[in-house]
This record gives sequence, structure tokens and C-alpha cells, in this order.
Amino acid sequence: KNEEFADLYHTNEEGEKTKGDNLVEDVIIETDLELLFPPIYIPNDSERVAIYTELNNLEKEEDVNKFVTRLEDRFGKIPKEGKELIGVIRLRRIAKSLSIEKVVLRKGQMMLFLVSNPDSLYYQSQAFDKLLTYIQQHPRECQLRDNQGKRSIVMKNVENVDKAYFILNDINNEQI
Repeated sequence: KNEEFADLYHTNEEGEKTKGDNLVEDVIIETDLELLFPPIYIPNDSERVAIYTELNNLEKEEDVNKFVTRLEDRFGKIPKEGKELIGVIRLRRIAKSLSIEKVVLRKGQMMLFLVSNPDSLYYQSQAFDKLLTYIQQHPRECQLRDNQGKRSIVMKNVENVDKAYFILNDINNEQI
């Protein structure tokens, strides 16, 4: 296999090859939502920073669940803005699986920025097909945009991280 194209082919959970999925290294998340563990919840600044670092390094759902359990055991019920922050980890992971470069949550909308290179295999991938199918099924909520070669999808009525995750999870589970 040619090294240049090695990252373009992946195997899914069933062991099937999927072309063009997971083409992004990391996903940028921007939001106007409050995402933090407030000082009243975790009073010690250095401890709060250590917890942010630990959270940011979690990659598997089971690790996130263990993290949440430890946090609740230690500090009590997680406040809303802390739950939103934890949700960002899940959102980033599912956006990466769909090869979305950037997710912006602002003013009740979600914008998904797609792979920048228009010649990328991403545009022949199952992930892209799933996004297109979702857009076709939800024409009132979704709009595909192309602004000077930058492709994005704008989705209305996405008020929080959980709703954003739910939508991306729905897209990811789309049968093609």
C-alpha cells in the first residue's frame, strides 16, 4: 500500500474498508456556550486545571464514563456547564469519525466545516454520503454552503452540546 494514501483507508467495527473516513487529526470546537467546571464546584485552581487536562485526553466512551463517576464521587453532582464541557469530548470524537474539521455552536446553530481539500477522498466517503443523506432528510434545518471553496453545513435549532452530539450520532448511524 502506498504510504501517501495509507491514512485514507480504514476498517470499521465490522472489519470492512471505508474510504475517506477519519481524515482529520483533530476537531476544533468553538462555542458561545459556557463550558467549565466552576470554582464553586472544584475550588482548587491547579486541581481544576489537572481535571481539564485529564478530560481533554480521554478518547474512549468508557473512559469518559469512568471520569464522570470519579468526578461525581469526589465533588458531587456535576453542574450544567460541566456537563456541557464533558459533552464536548464526545462531540469532538463523533465529529472526527465523520471527518469534520471544525464544529461551531453559536446562537442556537451548529456549523460543520468539512475537509478543506475539494479533491479529498472524503467527498467519495461513506461519512460524506451520510451527511448528504441527513441534509436531504432535514431540508428545513440544514443548509449546505460553499464559500470560496470552504464547504460547511449549517443546522438550525442546536441549542446545546447534547443536541449537537445527538445529531452527529444520528448522522453517523445512518444506513447507506
